[in-house]
Amino acid sequence: MPRPFRTVLPLWLTHALRAQRGPVPWNAVLRGVLAAGPLLAVAVLVGRESLGVMAALGAMFAGINDRPGSRRVAVHRIGVPGLAGAAGLVVGTYAGEGFGAVPLTLVLTALGLLAGAVSAVGPVASGAGTQLLVAAAIGAGMPLPEPGWQRALFFLAGAGWLIVLRLALPTPGAMASDFRFDGERAGVAGVYDAIAELLAAVGGEQAGSRRAALTAALDHAQDTLAGPRLRRYASSAAERRLRAQYAAALPLAEAATALAWAGEALPARTGEGPRRLAVAVRTGEPCGPLPAPARTVPGLRALDDALLHAAEAFDRGGPGPQRAAGSHPLGRGAEQTARKGLHLRPLRVSALLRTVTGTGGREYGFRVALCYGASVAVAQALHHVHWYWLPATAVFLVKPDLGPLVSRVLNRAAGTVLGALVFAGFAAVLPRPEGLIALVAISGALIPVATRHFAAQTATVTVLVLALVMVGGEPEASWGRIGETLLACAIVLVVGHLPAPGQRGGNVRARLAAATDAAHAYLTHVLSGADGGGAHGGGADLAARWALRREAYRTLAEARAAIDRSSAELPTLARHTEGTDDVAATLERLVDTTTAYAVHLDDTGRLTPRHTERLATLLDELVDRRERAGLAASPARPSPAGPSQAGPRGA
Repeated sequence: MPRPFRTVLPLWLTHALRAQRGPVPWNAVLRGVLAAGPLLAVAVLVGRESLGVMAALGAMFAGINDRPGSRRVAVHRIGVPGLAGAAGLVVGTYAGEGFGAVPLTLVLTALGLLAGAVSAVGPVASGAGTQLLVAAAIGAGMPLPEPGWQRALFFLAGAGWLIVLRLALPTPGAMASDFRFDGERAGVAGVYDAIAELLAAVGGEQAGSRRAALTAALDHAQDTLAGPRLRRYASSAAERRLRAQYAAALPLAEAATALAWAGEALPARTGEGPRRLAVAVRTGEPCGPLPAPARTVPGLRALDDALLHAAEAFDRGGPGPQRAAGSHPLGRGAEQTARKGLHLRPLRVSALLRTVTGTGGREYGFRVALCYGASVAVAQALHHVHWYWLPATAVFLVKPDLGPLVSRVLNRAAGTVLGALVFAGFAAVLPRPEGLIALVAISGALIPVATRHFAAQTATVTVLVLALVMVGGEPEASWGRIGETLLACAIVLVVGHLPAPGQRGGNVRARLAAATDAAHAYLTHVLSGADGGGAHGGGADLAARWALRREAYRTLAEARAAIDRSSAELPTLARHTEGTDDVAATLERLVDTTTAYAVHLDDTGRLTPRHTERLATLLDELVDRRERAGLAASPARPSPAGPSQAGPRGA
């Protein structure tokens, strides 16, 4: 019987069709309704429409950055890009007023180089770079009667208004007694859910994806608990309790990862304990008796010990002066983690400068500067006023950390066409300005849902921005915006694929180098414990091991994300990172193996020759695959020889 014909779409096209899934964030939808629309309505009532447009734009960008997480993290995630956007408005406005076309193009190109390089630091820096460049284009290309400092002030006020809503409004379904930490509570509960799902998938085809989901859950919980604060330590009992619950999840995650590495299916009841702990985190109620797994292998014995410690930590309600963590190393390690920090990477100026000036930052900056500068030059050649749309569109298209170039071009073009058509239909029938203000409010409410797909987000933002500029006095220009968007897509596609100085794929290579260093540091720590007669010698040693393991998995996830984005580019760009996926796969096996061996060392105090041979094989494979991918040689690797002679671990 002949097989049915199947059409295999290229990866760059399937990525453009991919959308995120999840429940509707009703709290973010409510904030979207109350953000840009009311600000614009107040400005219209007092006769300051142009300032209302600036405030609504600030609220719109803040809504795009308003993602799930804690309130403390939201202040940083929304506030830093808001400040950058305000600075961009000042620079763009005064540069546009004081310079001619050529000097202005050079100034904005230099700004693009800086913003692109800084965007390589991370998601918040990338959001700041995006708003800096878009606001600079708006300041220079949108003629408004107010001076630059007033525009910046009201733009910042719009972003600040959304921050106020984020801090003040409770999340639906959150604990009524204390909704301040609902984001942290959801993040920690998600870790226990992910542990339970990984245990249920052990021995099956989904084990790898569940382990990756556990890494994502731990990263999210770590970020929500480690947001910016005025004090170094947690100041409330509720926050101390959540930190203790997060710390108690780390040995559970370690044991679950070791069991997944072993690959032997587990009884269904094995994951019941973490599920009950997740419920206890969400409700604040006692977790009750937890079912104990059979203590037949090192991984299950580690899981049982971790469950006992977690039950004690939940009953204590967090570390405190009169609540000693006990004499067991798990308790001391978790207490140190909860008290002295969540082992996020410290913010050092030298490390930031290395990232900005490194291969990833240089490539990122050059690509953004070239596309942004070219679009500014073309826009000024085509228009004397209102030329901001072309460079602003190019900024959203060219950001490599936000998705593959071709995927974003296709989605931006489709979304702009759809949004412009929708707006043209509404503009023909809605009363002005009341109908346009309502359209702004509805679009603001749709942004949190539309962010799941770039085409949907583009369509929503297009409707909102076209309504704003019409309220501000600009004539209806749906068809012109479609043409300028298609022109920006063409510019970015051509310029983005031009030969660049240096080696392409710098961001992927930098991420892989960081992941390799973190994996080596983690393995070195575990092997040093083996040389000393056990994987942990106390609470401080365990806390350090968990910190190194988290860093290894976090950097590996970041490298994986960069590789996935690069592989979905057109072949002319994707070929520059060929082979890096194999390097990441070997690193994953190495870190998983290190975790499993750490659990084995805790249980027996020694590694067998079979263990050391497997580690040596993985390290050799890593060197070989890095060479095939054209990556620079990694620093001196750890030596797995010697630990098998260590004696049994003492009590």
